[in-house]
Amino acid sequence: MKLSSKRAALRAAAFSLAIAVMLPPGAHAASITIYNAQHEQVVNQLAKDFEQQTGIGVKIRSGEGPALAAQLVAEGTKTPADVYFTENSPELMLLEEKGLLSPVQQATLAVVPARYNSPQGQWVGVTARENVLAYNTAKVQAGQLPQSLLDLAKPEWKGKVGIAPSDADFLPVVDAVLAMKGEAATLEWLKRLKTNAQIFDDDEGVVAAVNRGAVATGIINNYYWARLHAELGDQKTRSAVAHFGDGDVGALVNVSGAAATKSAHNVDGAQKFLAYLVSERAQKLMAQDHISFEYPLRPGVASDPINKPFDQLKPPALTIQQLGDDSQAGKLLRQAGLL
Repeated sequence: MKLSSKRAALRAAAFSLAIAVMLPPGAHAASITIYNAQHEQVVNQLAKDFEQQTGIGVKIRSGEGPALAAQLVAEGTKTPADVYFTENSPELMLLEEKGLLSPVQQATLAVVPARYNSPQGQWVGVTARENVLAYNTAKVQAGQLPQSLLDLAKPEWKGKVGIAPSDADFLPVVDAVLAMKGEAATLEWLKRLKTNAQIFDDDEGVVAAVNRGAVATGIINNYYWARLHAELGDQKTRSAVAHFGDGDVGALVNVSGAAATKSAHNVDGAQKFLAYLVSERAQKLMAQDHISFEYPLRPGVASDPINKPFDQLKPPALTIQQLGDDSQAGKLLRQAGLL
């Protein structure tokens, strides 16, 4: 190597060392760790693209949203997680209340309409899903379906509705009923629903049972039916979805969101991942992957055409704060004997 080349190399090394000294600890971490309660296939795809775009590695630990949130609470400042990405806002609200999240950069929050973000700027909304009623088209006609989710607890629906009360996606439904009807009415509704319902382990089980005719209807989020339809095709799909309207509790829109933990080891990487999730690139990936079938929350990015247009949904007028943190919903489900 020529002397001039050696000097250039030494200068470059010294510059790099100086930058490393100036940056805070953890800023040069090679990767981020995500506690993931979203669809694994979707997050694996996003992580791979993020790595290619930024050079930041991604480690993923997947599980159910409430379980991962509880783990984060238990781990506290010792958590290895840099990012928490989950399907439902109550889990994020719990972590916000516990003081375990870091503020999201304002530029990231500004991409998404404020009503879908943390009230305190502690997490950002990424996608949304609508609660719907799946029904077997040979067992019940659309005109015979109930006008309200609450009607499924009436005697005429005994044995005709499937639910998955232990699925994390059922908790926000209970949160919504609680916010709109109060504790006593919600508990009574859950007890009557238990009398009427066939119980399944998860929403995948509910929609599969509806499609094969084992139960006439089922309470699910919209993407479960869309994924089943994508898998089976028109010929083998013997079910459809009904959308509750006029602000009914059954038309609840759930927000999936992500946050950086307060104890993140790679603060810069965590914030970059949050910004990536609401970027046009990532939002289009999720909208076009034929896996998640959720609604992108970045304005101007359309969802999969199998979905009812987002601006035509008529959810109840409930805020993120009113849905709460799932604690009361879990309590009522246990009192009703559903957990």
